[in-house]
Amino acid sequence: MQLLDDYIDAYISTLKYLDEVVSEPAAEYGLSFEQYLIMHAIAESYDDITLTDIVEKRKVTRAAISRQIKMLMKKEYVYQETDCHDRRRQILRLTNEGKEVCEVVTNRVTNRWLSWEQAFGADRLQSFLDFVHDFEKVVVSKTRAQSHTIN
Repeated sequence: MQLLDDYIDAYISTLKYLDEVVSEPAAEYGLSFEQYLIMHAIAESYDDITLTDIVEKRKVTRAAISRQIKMLMKKEYVYQETDCHDRRRQILRLTNEGKEVCEVVTNRVTNRWLSWEQAFGADRLQSFLDFVHDFEKVVVSKTRAQSHTIN
């Protein structure tokens, strides 16, 4: 039971704020970390990237990514361009402003990660990430699968 109490304390003091900590480098631009990750995927893509590509890579619903892309388009960070080979296909592109914002946020995220690496060491961060991946496989995936069968 002590481990459960420690988990609850960690949640109250840290885990529930983790999204804020991770999102902070993008907040100045009115971006969530999820929106930044979409912009980053567009910026880093060597091939043309579409909404469907992002959905498949992120393993989330089309509606969820579509909402995020609409917000990015509204902020004029992203636009869609019709594929000249397949007019049904819409390719995602960053605007000039979107490129600049993405570069600034990427630098901030990188610097933040490097400061964590300096504070904790690469081995400890790798162990943490290994645990997070295991937790996702064992707990999160099963919980998602159960919630989909209930609905």
